[in-house]
Amino acid sequence: MDYQPRLKKIYEETVRPELVKELEMRNPMAAPLLTKIIVNVGLGEAKNDTSILDSMEQDIALVTGQKPVRTQAKKAISNFKIRAGQEIGLKVTLRGNRMWEFYDKLVNIVLPRVKDFRGVSAKAFDGKGNYSLGLKEHTIFPEIDTNKVTRPRSIQIILVSKNADDDQAKLMHTKLGMPFVKK
Repeated sequence: MDYQPRLKKIYEETVRPELVKELEMRNPMAAPLLTKIIVNVGLGEAKNDTSILDSMEQDIALVTGQKPVRTQAKKAISNFKIRAGQEIGLKVTLRGNRMWEFYDKLVNIVLPRVKDFRGVSAKAFDGKGNYSLGLKEHTIFPEIDTNKVTRPRSIQIILVSKNADDDQAKLMHTKLGMPFVKK
């Protein structure tokens, strides 16, 4: 039997049927679904020191379980001393089982470790059901050895959904355990 992540199993057995019932859908395949997670790190200071990119690349690979792609500046910005084509960031796109494992870790382990955490904002949806989340420190991930980190860096996480508007995606994320701020 194939390995199936815990949260994917919960989605298929519990969350999807609840969504179909609550949203009054006929077809269970029309229910909102998480399709991919994009983890992005901007490292503008890497223009002077490429070792920053190397060390952060190892950290992101540890966190996501996948080797990141280096992103390049699309155009030159003279005020920031950045040339077009210069490597200034890292990006990972997670799909399938890795995506579900990362989401499970994010919701159940990482977010509760954030200092003074009261929940994530429910206003960060883009109108198409995609949710953006920013973390100020990458050191809150359990895989990161804080003794080896020279400086904590911020990470942007984008949760991409299909078959959903903002309200439907929020309902799906809530059922999957995303801790939104309570009013």
